[in-house]
Amino acid sequence: MAQKNKIELGDIQRTLLLPLWGRAVETQKKEPLLVDKIAVEIVKQIDCDFSVMSKDLRFISLYGWIRRSILIDETVKHFLEKHPKATIVNIGCGLDTTFERVDNGLIHWFDLDMPDTIELRKIFIPESERRKYIVSSFLDYDWLKQLFVEDNILFIAAGVLYYFEEFQIKDFFKKLADMFSESEIVFDTASPFGVKMANKLVIKKSGFNEQSFLKWGFRGSKEFKLWDNRIELINEVSLFKNAKKRLGFKQYIEIIVSEIFKIQSLIHLKFKKSDYET
Repeated sequence: MAQKNKIELGDIQRTLLLPLWGRAVETQKKEPLLVDKIAVEIVKQIDCDFSVMSKDLRFISLYGWIRRSILIDETVKHFLEKHPKATIVNIGCGLDTTFERVDNGLIHWFDLDMPDTIELRKIFIPESERRKYIVSSFLDYDWLKQLFVEDNILFIAAGVLYYFEEFQIKDFFKKLADMFSESEIVFDTASPFGVKMANKLVIKKSGFNEQSFLKWGFRGSKEFKLWDNRIELINEVSLFKNAKKRLGFKQYIEIIVSEIFKIQSLIHLKFKKSDYET
């Protein structure tokens, strides 16, 4: 048997294993909602007992990871219809494979994450002429100077922002508005109740410690205008909108509850020019 690759990641970074496993599981279903063959191969090759990590996970967690990927794929593809030579920045990329699903042969792609994650990523997913890695925390703003922008720019942050404090997200958005007016960002959120439940039912039950807990509980899109009037809401949608087909009764109820209380959402924002910019 081939030797498996050992996992040496920080507390928050280790949580990337959960959506990776989720995409691998979905891919191997008879009629998958999402196909990620790279995830299947990575799961086979890394030294991790996913059966222990995933044994107590609820359906809605796995389904949420898949829905998030589907909706982000759709957002990127729509963006590329308007900006075929766009720059896409995948913040906190983990072992994500969005690039493989949306690449139009013209885009410029940057995957950003911490040193330990990028080192692991390089084992399975190599860089290329149009796909480059950036080693940095997204809060160390020097990395923004490395971006090459030929057309417009779209930032992706899947499963990332709620691990940080609200003031950090606010400052980051202001920085993007300062440097890349007319750029856009798409990311998922969890409500304060969702953050509490995720920490209790996902993070803890999967064997992660409190250093991996979610922090930012999203209270509604009206907040963004209070942060900065250059932030414009393009779309706010439940992760599970129009996604109730092929669900059992119990699964359907879980989805309905999540939608009623807006527990998990996908947010798409644009950073407009200020009134003082020409």
